[in-house]
Amino acid sequence: MASTFRVSAVFGLVLFSLLQCSLGARKLTALVEQQPLTLTYHQGHLLSGPISVNLIWYGKFTPVQRAIVADFFASVASSSSRRSAATAAQQQPSVATWWKTTERYYALSKSALPIISLGNQTLDDSYSLGRTLSTPQLVALAARGGQRRAVNVVLTADDVAVEGFCMSRCGTHGASPRSKNGRFTYIWVGNSASQCPGQCAWPFHQPIYGPQTPPLVAPNGDVGVDGMVINLGSLLSATFTNPFGDGFFQGPPEAPLEAASACPGIYGKNAYPGYAGDLLVDPTTGASYNANGLNGRKYLLPALVDPATSACSTVV
Repeated sequence: MASTFRVSAVFGLVLFSLLQCSLGARKLTALVEQQPLTLTYHQGHLLSGPISVNLIWYGKFTPVQRAIVADFFASVASSSSRRSAATAAQQQPSVATWWKTTERYYALSKSALPIISLGNQTLDDSYSLGRTLSTPQLVALAARGGQRRAVNVVLTADDVAVEGFCMSRCGTHGASPRSKNGRFTYIWVGNSASQCPGQCAWPFHQPIYGPQTPPLVAPNGDVGVDGMVINLGSLLSATFTNPFGDGFFQGPPEAPLEAASACPGIYGKNAYPGYAGDLLVDPTTGASYNANGLNGRKYLLPALVDPATSACSTVV
């Protein structure tokens, strides 16, 4: 079962986009009335113990682009593995602080916390499956990562067309069928820089619809990849809180609201449709961000529903 991450930037009373996962995929914006943010626990298993995050790069990415994403996952891993020196290297507010909201769901489910590590990285810059991919092909690419105790992340380059990409989703998450080799969870996110930045890279690009406010400066200087990090953050949280479709979510299981998709378009306090919220701004570059990571990185990460308050929680 896979979930879809639906796109940001909506107009009207409520911005209902940015990361709508149906077990992990983001769907394009939809205007709805605000509902109470009560994510029900459906008694399913959460990912716990040692979990390896493996990256599968499909298409051409520069070493700098790969480093931006790898450093994000390493920043999450430094928090979950409790490596105090690495975590301390993240200035506040940090990726580690942001991730702790996801960990609060584990206390409610009485599950052991995961210990996340950045695993293998696989490069496929020869487009071995072509430049147009179907959903089954994404799952086949994800299978190139670990077969058990793994989150396999497929990242497609900006010249790769994916079924439903931009039209209905910016990414997805799901799980492989059970087999004798084990079971893995997966995430797919595409680089939208040349295909639909107004849908999948907002607020670093003007939205297609809604208030046409000036776009924010991307913290790592790459609209497509910084947009991918937003979507990856959303789907990573969904993968750990609702990995198999029976974890924490609100609404029908085929189109659930998950920890991040229930807080569309919110990145800082005082956010409203078309405005990402009160963010930090780098005085040198003018870039907007809300979390610091390892190696001096800065990221913009989505708000998550805090299960203790049933409200969207941001790190700034």
